[in-house]
Amino acid sequence: MRRVKNKHKKGAKMNKKQLVGKISASMNLSKADAERTFDGITEIILSCLKGDEQVKIAGFGTYKVAKRKARVGRNPRTGEQIQIAASQKVKFLPAKALKEMFNK
Repeated sequence: MRRVKNKHKKGAKMNKKQLVGKISASMNLSKADAERTFDGITEIILSCLKGDEQVKIAGFGTYKVAKRKARVGRNPRTGEQIQIAASQKVKFLPAKALKEMFNK
């Protein structure tokens, strides 16, 4: 017996291939063109973030690089102090319209 997956179940995930398929269908593009467009957009966003620029998309949100200072932490198993190195991460801040869409 084959199991049928529910495409709209809560917590479902969409991968790149599925997203490119939706872009292709909604913009009447070939899947290859849609994938090139998607890859181009992500490359531009990554390039901006690497250059320490914020990327603001009206009505969606802002991508920015957040810097974390070096700090002292504790190993939860032994309680021993450990040094945690400084790091950077990409942070996404949703736009007001996006927040309101999910918090009605």
